[in-house]
Amino acid sequence: MALEKLNQVFDQVLVTASVALRQEETYAQIGIILAIYAVAFVLANRIRKHTPFLDASYEQDTVHPLRIFISKLGSLIFPLIAILMLRISVEISENALDQDWLVQTALTISILILFHSIIRDFISNSLVAGIFRWLGMPLLFLYLLGILANLIEILESISISIGNIEISAYGIARVAIFGTLLFWVGRVSNKAGRDIISRQKGLELRTREVAAKLLEITIFFVVFLLLLQIMGINLTALAVFGGAVGVGIGFGLQAIASNFISGIIILLDRSVSLGDYIELEDGRTGTVRQLSMRSTTLETYDGKDIVVPNEKFIVETFTNWTHKDKSQRYRVDFSVAYHSDIRKLVEIVKQVVASHPQVFSGEDVPLEERPDCEIDSFGDSGINMFVEFWMEGIDDGKNRVGGDLLLMILEALQENGFEIPFPQREVRVLNRNFSVKSEPNK
Repeated sequence: MALEKLNQVFDQVLVTASVALRQEETYAQIGIILAIYAVAFVLANRIRKHTPFLDASYEQDTVHPLRIFISKLGSLIFPLIAILMLRISVEISENALDQDWLVQTALTISILILFHSIIRDFISNSLVAGIFRWLGMPLLFLYLLGILANLIEILESISISIGNIEISAYGIARVAIFGTLLFWVGRVSNKAGRDIISRQKGLELRTREVAAKLLEITIFFVVFLLLLQIMGINLTALAVFGGAVGVGIGFGLQAIASNFISGIIILLDRSVSLGDYIELEDGRTGTVRQLSMRSTTLETYDGKDIVVPNEKFIVETFTNWTHKDKSQRYRVDFSVAYHSDIRKLVEIVKQVVASHPQVFSGEDVPLEERPDCEIDSFGDSGINMFVEFWMEGIDDGKNRVGGDLLLMILEALQENGFEIPFPQREVRVLNRNFSVKSEPNK
């Protein structure tokens, strides 16, 4: 029985095919299709030839993600031109030949080829590509044939009701398909955005990370809202509920929100960067080792970590020693005896300090940045001197220079016969005629 029906269908197909082959309109449509494909192929090659950035073979030469994306668009030129020309030919065939079924079939095939090219060139994940290839293409094919609407009606009729909620097979399928599509688009957009932001060398590392994180949050928030819309959830009621919850959370998390916003401001205005040496208002100092959205971590030279809320960098005063310029000026104090040759001493100390490898010195260094030795004041026991010098970085920790210079100055003073004074007191006896009487022991 089934074999007889199959033979009848086969015979009917043969009859229809023989009738179509005897019609001149069929061969006219075949000629139109072949001509369109030939013209589309030639135009696509010429466009890729005159615009090399649209040629996928140049992909290895274009390191920027946007250039790679544009280069892949070259593979879509041929099907796009063919679809455009076939769409025009459908109207012409219907009016001139009174039939357009063959051109319409060619148009359907061209759209499927375009969809397949997009999957092949723009979807790198094999699982997602398989879903689009084995699920998306059949759905597109049914839509082009006009059968998809009837299929949707059948799926909508298959439903169950739970209270006021009605769940249909079509609703489940729609959420699954469009949810997968939306999250894939979100991941691709997030990855492309991260690549573009990471290549902006004019921005600091933490600024790029914050921008990438904000982009990711924005993309998936939009995806979430679109998915809720697809599921049929009323966003107005959700907005009212979210506003009430947001007010309650805002009062409870006010400090966290303040630190979060302060962290964004710090990273965008670049007032604090990794490696900066910071002195807080309370006198604590440290090097910035970590910047997060809530706090900033300072590492002291004795191995301690100071976790500072970001809000403090906005509402309080702090000193950034190395933000704009790593060069710093320091001074070392010492004393010499009053009978010392100060002019000779000054030159000796300058030479000694300039000999340190970390101190700026030499003819190529500006005069105001070279070591300079001067008198500070006249003390009780000697002349108080100081020497100023410039160096790269902070004079502390592994980069300690002041201790080395004190030792070098001491050795230079001893080698050249200069004395380092120490406190002296002069005792004068005003009354020399005095006697001490002692009582005899009783």
